[in-house]
Amino acid sequence: MPHTWTAQVITPAWREEPPVAPGRPAALLRAEFTASSPVRRAELRATALGVYEMHLNGAVVGDHVLAPGWTSYHHRHRYQSFDVTPWVRPGANAWGAHLADGWYRGLLGFNGGNRDIYGPDTGLLAELRIAYADGSVQTVTTGPDWRAAAGPVTAAGLYEGEVYDARRELPGWCEPGFDGAPWQPVRVLDFDTSVLFPADSPPVRRIECLPPVAVTTSPTGRTLVDFGQNLVGRLRIRLRGDAGRTVTLRHAEVLEDGELCVRPLRGAAATDRYTLRGDTDGEQWEPRFTFHGFRYAELDNWPGELTPGDVTAVVLHSDLRRTGWFESSDPSLNRLHENVVWGMRGNFLDVPTDCPQRDERLGWSGDIQVFAPTATFLYDTEDFLRSWLSDLAADQSDDPDGVPPLISPAIPVNIPVPLPPGNLAMAGWCDAAVIVPWVLYERYGDSQVLRTQYPSMRAWVDAVDRIAGPGHVWGEGFQFGDWLDPTASPEDPAGATTSSPLVATAYFARSARLLARSADVLGKSDEAEAYHALADAVRQAFRARFHIGGGRLAEETQTSYALALGFDLLQDGAERAEAGSRLAALVAERGHRIGTGFLGTPLVCDALTATGHTDTAYQLLMGRSCPSWLYQVDRGATTTWERWDSLLPDGSVNPGEMTSFNHYALGAIADWLHRTVAGLAPAAPGYRRLLVRPRPGGGLTWARAAHETPYGRAEVAWHLHEGQLTVTVTVPPGVEATVELPDAEPTRAGPGTHTLHAPHRIAEEQQ
Repeated sequence: MPHTWTAQVITPAWREEPPVAPGRPAALLRAEFTASSPVRRAELRATALGVYEMHLNGAVVGDHVLAPGWTSYHHRHRYQSFDVTPWVRPGANAWGAHLADGWYRGLLGFNGGNRDIYGPDTGLLAELRIAYADGSVQTVTTGPDWRAAAGPVTAAGLYEGEVYDARRELPGWCEPGFDGAPWQPVRVLDFDTSVLFPADSPPVRRIECLPPVAVTTSPTGRTLVDFGQNLVGRLRIRLRGDAGRTVTLRHAEVLEDGELCVRPLRGAAATDRYTLRGDTDGEQWEPRFTFHGFRYAELDNWPGELTPGDVTAVVLHSDLRRTGWFESSDPSLNRLHENVVWGMRGNFLDVPTDCPQRDERLGWSGDIQVFAPTATFLYDTEDFLRSWLSDLAADQSDDPDGVPPLISPAIPVNIPVPLPPGNLAMAGWCDAAVIVPWVLYERYGDSQVLRTQYPSMRAWVDAVDRIAGPGHVWGEGFQFGDWLDPTASPEDPAGATTSSPLVATAYFARSARLLARSADVLGKSDEAEAYHALADAVRQAFRARFHIGGGRLAEETQTSYALALGFDLLQDGAERAEAGSRLAALVAERGHRIGTGFLGTPLVCDALTATGHTDTAYQLLMGRSCPSWLYQVDRGATTTWERWDSLLPDGSVNPGEMTSFNHYALGAIADWLHRTVAGLAPAAPGYRRLLVRPRPGGGLTWARAAHETPYGRAEVAWHLHEGQLTVTVTVPPGVEATVELPDAEPTRAGPGTHTLHAPHRIAEEQQ
């Protein structure tokens, strides 16, 4: 039953000046109340128009960062609940909050971005329910009796950074008895509480702290701190100096010519400033209301000599439970997998973003569409992604044609070309509305996600059906397509070798088929029959337009064959075999270098493996020349890059406007590492059955993977020795595994740990 709110949203009553470059200041809000007797339980519910940090009797409430997070606020607005029983005491109490713009009112988007997207005012909504030992209940709330003041955060923005003047701190401001007479009134804002809902996704927290690995001086004499890992978060500094001295902290992912390289950040200043109060015992500070993507930090005007212990990188992301692991005998492959993990960590900060550092950091649907299988293996993302899908569906409901947004939560973007009204129908991106729910069902086994998302899934497929018309082929005009194909120029990221109609029609067939299967699961037999028929028709249309006989396609690209094979658009085994051979030949013709962008990359190794070319898939995986996964590793990457060549072979940064060094889309290869290299895959929804099918190759002598399934921990580990493959399988309770080893008949394995053997020859890597 929804909570009935008695609290009111409050904001400072003063008139605010238009925002300047560093962002608007954060406000302080406070009030006092009296607890009449001993407290049995006290629960605080809070949210903000903006981002907040609650305080109670001098203590910070909870450990959430940037609460309440980012949702499609006009449709869905989270609130958090905290047990604050230990901090409420009989007699006088004080509570309050820091309040800043965050996503609600701050600068969002590229090409200059936009402010005040959700509203012109920040606000705080809080309700404290106190249950006393005598059975009585008291509720205190935000309302017109609260007071407001300017605080030490003089500017804060997610892109811009935070400016903090410690001389403006107000000691004891959230303790009873503080003199709040100079503080100013608040005003009450109109707010529709029907959009409020209890938090349904893990909060952002401080997950770990990393010390510097090096402190150096740049060629121009600037102090640089290297944390050895591209991460998302902010700095925590400890320093001692004169009051009024301002230290500047700048952040970037890479160096160029020995200096901090900020060009890839575009319009994001990513700069924090701290002005000392002059405490002789020293001072410590960490920003509250911003985050940055960085490996390197430049510190300017530091008082005295900087030592490594003076600065720490605080890693922030949604507090997801780790559920998947992979390791092999190849250190570079392990580093690649670790890069994927760190890329996911940095981009799963309340919403699944494309990148965490520049003036973007948006929930692009295409990125998570391709990465969802990897994400669901590595971390428990069920609640996180279901929350995001709820926003996607809510934003989609605003579109008269049922087209999902490309970005969710949806915001206006500044694109210097005229666009038609409504959401843009974009293959591979909008298909996230269908594919991500299906992946969640496959990996977690709960059909409720299909039931909840089914109207959104159906609306998208129906929209494409109308766009494509009776010919069932679509995608003319601008499409992202196989975005960032390695042959695309820095200025034209959509300039792929695979045509947009081929990509769009393949995705139409895929989404129609998954919608039909979802209808089967939900018992919607009539709709299942209709959408299976539609998927068949689109498949035939794809063949009529792009298939030229046998297993050959009209477009000779790695992505075209990967889509046709991965989405089952070919007719029979002979066609698939010929297509697989042609794909392997195309890979060989490129010197076993990758030739796919965002949409082809997740499918290409699977397409090769499924058609008997596992050796070619390994050559593609283990290649080290540009473009390749291990090229990035060799260039020192610690997260997955946006472009195959974000850093060019000469060590310079790619001149393209979009050059992120933390973009998880190309890291979708990790799903193949889990399922094929290690051999651990679901064979039924929720891992109710396992498929253990390791395919050694690439010079590896051992590999292993583990995953915390809904039934318990599943593990596969294999090693090669003197021509023999030894596989150890751990099957959780209530689960059965099918084990398929090379040159051996499939076997079944029940709960427990099992060791199996099979002969191994190099030629068998092609199986």
